[in-house]
Amino acid sequence: MKAAVLYETEKSLVIENGIEIPPLQAGQVLVKVAYSGICGSQLMEVKGKRGEDAYLPHLLGHEASGWVVDIGSNVTKVKPGDKVVLTWIKGSGADCKGAKYKIGNTTLNSGGVTTFSNYTVVSENRCVILEEGISMELAALLGCAVPTGAGIVFNTLRPGKDASIAIFGVGGIGLSAILGAKMHECSRIIAVDIEDKKLELAKEFGATDVINCKTENPVKKINQITKGQGIDYSIEAAGIAKVVESAFQSIKYNGGLCVIAGHPDCKERIQLDPFDLIRGKKIVGSWGGECLPDKDIPMYVKYYKNGKLPLERMISQVYPLEKINEALSELENGRAHRILIRMDHP
Repeated sequence: MKAAVLYETEKSLVIENGIEIPPLQAGQVLVKVAYSGICGSQLMEVKGKRGEDAYLPHLLGHEASGWVVDIGSNVTKVKPGDKVVLTWIKGSGADCKGAKYKIGNTTLNSGGVTTFSNYTVVSENRCVILEEGISMELAALLGCAVPTGAGIVFNTLRPGKDASIAIFGVGGIGLSAILGAKMHECSRIIAVDIEDKKLELAKEFGATDVINCKTENPVKKINQITKGQGIDYSIEAAGIAKVVESAFQSIKYNGGLCVIAGHPDCKERIQLDPFDLIRGKKIVGSWGGECLPDKDIPMYVKYYKNGKLPLERMISQVYPLEKINEALSELENGRAHRILIRMDHP
């Protein structure tokens, strides 16, 4: 198989051909990958911003679409030929250790799911059967961006129609959160980012207000919009500690809730005023939008078919696997919505 390998942090990924696919163990599934999404988490791994990496060299990626090629013993959830979404969020089925790949005398590590390769061995519980009516390209978004962003609204917040919400960072997760808020008919949906083009798309997705925090203080602006009351909910999807602080400061006293979806550099810390907590502000983290993949992913497919999830608008670029380092650079510059990697097969 062919894969992008991380040999050393703060270095480019290396495209390797001729990697040996290991025999399947009980509970494992071999998948031919069609498309993989790129998330900020992978960029942080490459840049060494998640702390010491004890698994080098290893494979990367955690959201994709593909076809089941083969299954190990005891696998009952999928069968060869099935179309699947691959996700890092655990669903039903066996939960296996990552596969060990070989190239020459070098062992390449992997987790329960990796997707920056044209084939991958994954755990049964990272597969969700994909029904007809959605392309493989769009289905890749259902492995992380949509279930995390929309899931925070559907599962964590469950806002009423009169609720107000601010989304800080409108990449794939932030845009999905905006769509979730629109489906819940939130009265005010505020999008915050540093790129005007992303904010324009946020308006098309349902944002009632947009704030470019390069030119405006988002906390002050939200305070003006809400006439000094603060916002009911905020979602931080930028992965920056200072943005977490702004998202928290923007929520109202006596019940305002800030949800952290982004993943700041492991060296960063947030500073909060304890008195804000005493006055009823709340802050929590979200683990994949509290998604139940086997239930939620088919639900999002139905929303797509009904025209409520314009997934095609979320994709900003598609790169071949050979250009994955260019894709990571594009993600790092902050202008992309969601980038996909296309696996070309003979």
